[in-house]
Amino acid sequence: MSPFGTGALGRVVRSGVSRRRVQTVVIALATMLAVASAVVSGSLMVAASAPFDHAFDEQRGAHITAQFDPAGVSAERLARTGRLDGVTASAGPFPSTAFRPVDATGFPLPTLALVGRSGPGGDVDRVELKSGRWVGGSGEIVLGSSFERPGVGIGSVLRASDAANAPALRIVGFALSAGETADAWVTPAQVDVVASQGHHPVTHQMLYRFDSADTGRQILAHRAELVSATGSGALLGTRSWLDTRRAANQGAAATVPFVTAFGVLGITMSVIIVSSVVSGAVGTGLRRIGVLKAIGFTPREVVRAHMGQAMVPACVGIVVGVGLGNLLAVPMLAETEAVYGTVSLSVAWWVDVAVPAAALLVVGLAALVPALRAGRLRTVEALAVGRAPRTGRGRWAHRALGRLPLPLPVSHGLATPFTHPVRALATLLAVAFGTAAVTFAVGLTSSLSVVGTSQDPEGRAAVTVTTFRPNAVAPPPPPPGVGGGAGPSPASGGTPGTSTPERADPAKVRAAVESQPGSASYYGKLRAEVVVAGAPGSVQADLYEGDARDGGYELLSGHWITGRGQVVVPTRFLERTGTEVGDTVRVSYGKEYAGLKIVGESFDTSGDRLRIHADMADFPSAEPSTFLVEVRSGVSADDFARRLASVVRPLGGDATTVPPAEREGVILVMSAMAVLLTLMLVAVAGLGVLNSVVLDTRERVHDLGVCKAIGMTPRQTVSLVLASVAATGGLGGLAGVPAGYVLHRLVMPVMARAVGTAVPSSVLDVYGPARLLLLGLGGVVLAVLGALVPAGWAAGTRTATALRTE
Repeated sequence: MSPFGTGALGRVVRSGVSRRRVQTVVIALATMLAVASAVVSGSLMVAASAPFDHAFDEQRGAHITAQFDPAGVSAERLARTGRLDGVTASAGPFPSTAFRPVDATGFPLPTLALVGRSGPGGDVDRVELKSGRWVGGSGEIVLGSSFERPGVGIGSVLRASDAANAPALRIVGFALSAGETADAWVTPAQVDVVASQGHHPVTHQMLYRFDSADTGRQILAHRAELVSATGSGALLGTRSWLDTRRAANQGAAATVPFVTAFGVLGITMSVIIVSSVVSGAVGTGLRRIGVLKAIGFTPREVVRAHMGQAMVPACVGIVVGVGLGNLLAVPMLAETEAVYGTVSLSVAWWVDVAVPAAALLVVGLAALVPALRAGRLRTVEALAVGRAPRTGRGRWAHRALGRLPLPLPVSHGLATPFTHPVRALATLLAVAFGTAAVTFAVGLTSSLSVVGTSQDPEGRAAVTVTTFRPNAVAPPPPPPGVGGGAGPSPASGGTPGTSTPERADPAKVRAAVESQPGSASYYGKLRAEVVVAGAPGSVQADLYEGDARDGGYELLSGHWITGRGQVVVPTRFLERTGTEVGDTVRVSYGKEYAGLKIVGESFDTSGDRLRIHADMADFPSAEPSTFLVEVRSGVSADDFARRLASVVRPLGGDATTVPPAEREGVILVMSAMAVLLTLMLVAVAGLGVLNSVVLDTRERVHDLGVCKAIGMTPRQTVSLVLASVAATGGLGGLAGVPAGYVLHRLVMPVMARAVGTAVPSSVLDVYGPARLLLLGLGGVVLAVLGALVPAGWAAGTRTATALRTE
């Protein structure tokens, strides 16, 4: 049974819903858009934590993954560390090493963390087999599931290194470790065989779970206990599960702050607009309220009737909004789902329950106040006042504005908001929130564009010269992994295909660049994998030859590398290694190593993978694979690239003006989502303006008829209606732009912290005076667009029809 009744009361509710079509549509659409944005926001906040925690708990993931030096501590002593205070479970020691296998075509995979385990189970880190089986003997290997791709599947053969006598390893399965304790697994005996082919020693891996490991301070305390129990120098390094969780959550976590901001804006706007709509319905339906009371409706029934006229369309909007929110959340959740393997991500059931419940509560409270006002009206007062709108309110504004040198329709329209100040305030707030959303979205997308540019320094060069053919046939790049990154980049020479391309002599390519007329400056670059003492796993290094200031990253502190013995590192490197600008770290490239001083902290959003920047001269065997060239003023980059390509192509290289940049998918998704949510909120604001103007126009339809009878043209009528919202829109714009500006300054640092970095000033300073002025004028445009339809309706109303209307 309907809470509003099935008899006379139900008929009143249905009649009100169908008769006030504009108000009904506005409530439904405003509620729908607010609910949709809230569902998306809630879904992403859940996706930022729950899936990883669920998978980690299911596999009993390791709170600390520790690497020990076999020369410094025995296996028996390590096993006893599982009985330390606070340790609830342990596994190991497992032999471990790093190696870089090559596939059947000779193409190298990224450096992988290899662990020897006899089985996937245990008290800690129960590795989940996704396909195939576990290793059963020598010559077999199980890879992390992220490495499965065409050409690297079950039955494929990898060689332990590029050496001619390297042992072969047949892939027998793919597995997933939620704690990312390894990239690949073999039998314990196989680890020594693999390590003998490379330059990385065998270490002992121990896995621990603790009774308290929810904070970084607790993790550090447990780490100190391990150091004390095993002796000085035995512990080589540790990885905290908090770092793994933070890395896994970064893709979704960065989107949560701005989507939450949009959700709050949408809900607030809906409260304002629904309150305004229902209040306006009471104001324009006074005579109807009097009639209802005259025929026997009680005050409580009148309240229920007006509540029902708001709740019915709101319920429709909520149902549709939940469905729309689930659809909009799909692409965002799909990005996050890739992090967790087969852990399926979808909108949490309680989000689909909590958001509609909250929306019903909000709409109910918004409708209750004006509905109570309707219930308190006396019958005689409602019948008398409802015959015609009250006069006298706002007369002073009409008299004051009438003295200005403005056309009469314009001055009359500018005075209209003073007739209904509460309604005008609701319109102003709707425009202000809409303008704030647009200002925030413009700043957000501009900042994301700056971030994308700052993370692609190679794209700034006029000409890119490589020591290989970018379009040559080569093996497909490997997928992202713990030890891998995103596969070969242009700087490292990897391109899709099936055979390894020939490479040009870097010295000959360098000479060709220097001899080419029109060259202004250039620098060489090599992207390689290095090992940094104190940093877990392999680290990606960008090594530079020459003056690379034009290809430098944005800095948060310090300065860019200016010569040998210097290194620039991202924020997460400093956090994970406990270092700071000014410290020295040891970096190994192949068999070469160097002690490098940290001279700068770079702005890096590349994810969990650590990336450092150093001078190529610190590693004599390193040679550039890419040269980034700037041309002189007046020289065509296209012509320069064609001339240079004709020289370097016979050598095995190439030159092009199209930089081989990778587009950042997360930035594209966030930009698209920001635009979508902004359009939704602008639509909500426009609906609020539309409703207010419709109410004003209907109340003054008799006055408009009189004005038309004495000669007001349709164009003047449109001017009157649009002028009634122009000033309100201007004030809303003036209020909304600063609010959006402040929101941008608050949200961007939160997004940056979610991906483990801070924000440089260039990312925040994206508003110029001209842009802010245009955004402020956007409030007027938004108000005018919302008023166009009722203005056209008023201009098209026949004079006789308007005069007959009361």
